[in-house]
Amino acid sequence: MGAVSLQDDTVSAPTGADVRRWRRYLADERAEAAVYRNLAARRDGEEREILAALAEAEGRHEQHWLDLLGDRVGRPQRGSLRTRVLASLAKRFGSVFVLALMQRAEDRSPYADDDDATARMAADERIHGEVVRGLANRGRMRLSGTFRAAVFGANDGLVSNLALIIGISASGADRHFVLLSGIAGLLAGALSMGAGEYVSVRSQRELLEASAPHPEAGRAVADLDVDANELALVYRARGMDEAAAHAHAAEVIAGLGGSADTGSTPTRDEHEAIGNGMSAALSSFCFFASGAVIPILPYAFGLEGWPAITVAGVLVGIALLGTGAVVGVLSGASPLRRALRQLAIGFGAAVVTYGLGLLFGTGAA
Repeated sequence: MGAVSLQDDTVSAPTGADVRRWRRYLADERAEAAVYRNLAARRDGEEREILAALAEAEGRHEQHWLDLLGDRVGRPQRGSLRTRVLASLAKRFGSVFVLALMQRAEDRSPYADDDDATARMAADERIHGEVVRGLANRGRMRLSGTFRAAVFGANDGLVSNLALIIGISASGADRHFVLLSGIAGLLAGALSMGAGEYVSVRSQRELLEASAPHPEAGRAVADLDVDANELALVYRARGMDEAAAHAHAAEVIAGLGGSADTGSTPTRDEHEAIGNGMSAALSSFCFFASGAVIPILPYAFGLEGWPAITVAGVLVGIALLGTGAVVGVLSGASPLRRALRQLAIGFGAAVVTYGLGLLFGTGAA
């Protein structure tokens, strides 16, 4: 049990460990409030209000620890390194990365297991995590088109070209052939990724457009027979149940003087959801190429054999850790776990192709 009982009026003297823990909590609350204030300063409208409200809530938690500490507050302490870094990033960038990291920080709050924190504070932290999750999701939606193509394009370039050049190297090919193969793999893969991304995004946008209500349909409502018409079937076809469809159709018919909506789904910005075809294709091409060029750098600078393979593996490993960590941050998962998973997948593919290269090289010999 903690040093303070919130159910009665008896307050025992806190131990040194209690005081140190409370001071740490106080510092973290102040740092988290600073993160939200810095993020709010770089937003406007509803998001600014939400972030400001979160900062105010952290201020209430700060006051709780101030009350417990009393005259034992001492000199102001610095928050945890993670929270201080987040505050600095929020002040300078205010990006979705900070929100994703704050989501993880809120989810890891220790208050649920600390008797000196109130149940209300623990509940606040849980709800804060959901609020930040929602804000981070907005940012992810804005990034989901071109950014998705960029990150996964770079990762595909790293893995595919590393596997290609290692497999060819294991077959006994000389440095020039490996280098040319790597360049060919870079161009072929980048063009394929760019074309595929363009077709994918354009197709998705065309499907959305085909699913949207026809612009002329609304104008036809004014001429419908009030007693016998098929307007309710439109809403049923778009997902409403029969009762709701008939009720909504009656409302529309009753307001024939206004503009009619023949759809049943809210409007949204499809560009935010799926991105622009050309920009996604260009991002995919460039980032695949930027990833695919890394494994061939040692060969371009004159290395060959095991020294070239080792340097290429180290460079690609660092890049895979980076892309994996970025994906982890954006998805709200552990950056380290995602980075190691990305590294294992990339090196696994390289090992398989190296074995195949040895096999075919030996067979050819």
